Amino acid sequence: MVSIRRASPAATVLPPRHNLLRGALATTLSLLLALPAFATDRHETAIDSALTAGLRPSVVPASDPLPRWSLQARMAHYHVPGVAIAVLRDGKLVHSAGYGLRQAGSRDAVNADTLFSVGSVSKVITAATTLRLVANGSLALDQDITLYLRSWKVPATPTIPNPQVSLRMLMSHTAGLGVHGFADYLPGEPLPTLLQTLDGIAPAKNKPVRLIHAPGERGDYSGGGVMVEQQVLEDASGQPLDALARTQVFAPLHMLRSRFTTPPDTLDNIAKAHDGDGAPTALPRGWQTFPEAGASGLWTSANDLAAFVAALTNSYRAPGGFLPQPIAIDMMTEVSPSWHGLGPRLDGSGATRIFHHGGSNDSYRAWIEGYLDSGDGLVILTNGENGAELTTEIRNALSDALGRGVNPPVRPVALDLRAPAYADYAGVYEQDRNVPMAHRRALADIFDIPALQVKVADGQVRVGVAGRPQDGHVLPLAPNRFVSPDIDGLQIEFHRDAWGKVSALSVVHGEARAHYVRK
Repeated sequence: MVSIRRASPAATVLPPRHNLLRGALATTLSLLLALPAFATDRHETAIDSALTAGLRPSVVPASDPLPRWSLQARMAHYHVPGVAIAVLRDGKLVHSAGYGLRQAGSRDAVNADTLFSVGSVSKVITAATTLRLVANGSLALDQDITLYLRSWKVPATPTIPNPQVSLRMLMSHTAGLGVHGFADYLPGEPLPTLLQTLDGIAPAKNKPVRLIHAPGERGDYSGGGVMVEQQVLEDASGQPLDALARTQVFAPLHMLRSRFTTPPDTLDNIAKAHDGDGAPTALPRGWQTFPEAGASGLWTSANDLAAFVAALTNSYRAPGGFLPQPIAIDMMTEVSPSWHGLGPRLDGSGATRIFHHGGSNDSYRAWIEGYLDSGDGLVILTNGENGAELTTEIRNALSDALGRGVNPPVRPVALDLRAPAYADYAGVYEQDRNVPMAHRRALADIFDIPALQVKVADGQVRVGVAGRPQDGHVLPLAPNRFVSPDIDGLQIEFHRDAWGKVSALSVVHGEARAHYVRK
């Protein structure tokens, strides 16, 4: 709606070279999807059916039938060569399978044990490693991390001369630290050490990890903060993260394929990197390096991540699991004013209470999700730059198949937006900074826009950043409430006061609300 755009379901017009590549990819996918399952793969009929004819968008225009796409067709549409999927019911693995290719143009098929880079899903594994050390008494969640750090300290600022930062803050993105994410490194590029990453010293590509807010003041997603968490883990234990995670997480959960280090060229069954056209990239090796291990450096498989999701939901639901139940409950409780718990993001309530986290490196997109009441869950791994759009559609299909009422399709209503009643929605609205951060939650991070401009013309309501030409149309859910088809879950609610004037609007994302007052 404002700056995030989704690819249209319509066919994309590409240069002839890319059309040929897409045609070859579609043919190969068709053959591979018809092959017998690998020995490591398992199938559930309901999930197979959902992937055969159940992928759909999140928002469906009022006049359109609900699309029911096949995984094969949407992989070809988004130029994503390979996907691995795992599904849990009641904490047990019922479906895990690979689809398509590890590398476009090859005959190397993906299976449930294929290694993928999973980007920021790494943060949840790092958090679980931390919580295992909290459980055994080696670390404390609310202790100032200065007690544990030996190699580095959180630098003071003129306004924060004595920063007090805890692991709870680092894990929930409330520590006030900057550096949202990190660039990938191509084969042959020099790699930074952890200390070079924290201080933004070459060959690190990021800015220094420094305080940009007072600790605890707001939720602001920080890969840099997770790298500080990694430094705490390594200083406190005397071990690199990979060795520590292997002892605390990988070995106990039999995640035998998982690693926080770059796979060697000799390792087999690795999903190779692909660009937005589905062409192999990061050649000759075929994948990038992610030296910021704790934040984005995990390599793992669908089978391994399914075991991890099951361990977290089972720990939450009953005592005696991978994590002590009180710590698992703490992990799955939002740390105000963030929408994160201790690692994962959280949404919903009751039977629809879920934890989730996505991952996005240059050529890989990943998603994990666990249903805390039922123990159901899902894992989606892709090896293409356009994998996020595909992952959303796969997640929709799997949510429908699980049947727990999570993530239903949003169907706008048919309203004549040319009617005079909608004309006075147009105008500029300024953000009310007095709204508590605990109410703004995720919007303080993902939608921290000072002023919005609303335009009403040609039967459309459009919303964008004030002063910028780019905007996006929103679709009506009610006369005063609209949904963005571009940003999943984002809604706009207009407020008409007792004098009949439109005085304000709210931006709503899940349980987060931001208030904008008309200028």
